[in-house]
Amino acid sequence: MPLVTPLNAKLQDLARTLSSALDAELADIGATRRALILAPLLEALPAALLADPAHAVDPTEAQITLPDQMQWRPWSAGGTAGAMESAAVFGAIDKPGPYAILVRWHPGYMSAPHTYVTDRLCFVISGTWWVNSGEAFEPENTVPVPSGGFVRRVAHTPHYDGVRRGGKEPAVIGIFGQARSS
Repeated sequence: MPLVTPLNAKLQDLARTLSSALDAELADIGATRRALILAPLLEALPAALLADPAHAVDPTEAQITLPDQMQWRPWSAGGTAGAMESAAVFGAIDKPGPYAILVRWHPGYMSAPHTYVTDRLCFVISGTWWVNSGEAFEPENTVPVPSGGFVRRVAHTPHYDGVRRGGKEPAVIGIFGQARSS
C-alpha cells in the first residue's frame, strides 16, 4: 500500500468531513438543489487531488508535435506563390517511405489538374476544401469537403483542389502517403 503524505491525509480528512456534512444535509427533507449538484463533484475531489501527476512522454515511444511547433513554409507546388503553405509532420514527400504533411490552402486559389504516382489519404482538419477530378479544370464544379471530411486521391488519376474565391478561411489538409523510391 502506498504511503500517504501529510497533505494527502489532510485531503482525505477534508473529503470525509465534506461527505459527512453532505450526507446529513441530503438526509434533511429540505435539501437544496445546490447540494444535489455539488455532492458528486465533492465526492470526486479527493480522487482528483490524490491522482498521480502526469509524467513526461518517452520520445522513443511517442513523438508529439503541438500546433505552435509546426514549421509552416510557403509552397507553390508549381502554382501561384502565396496560394498555399505546408508543414512536414513525418517523413518527406520527396524521400522513399511513409509521410504526413499539412497543407494550408488560402481562399481564392486552386491547383491545376495533376496526378500522383501513389495514393494520398487526405483529411480536412479545418475550413472547407473544394475538390474534383478529371483533366478539365472546372473550379465551379468542385464539391465542398468540410472539416472532418476525408478524400482519397487515387494514384495516376487527374484531380484539382483548393479553396474557392470568396472563402472565409483557409483549409488545412492532413495528407498521408507512401513516397516511392526513385
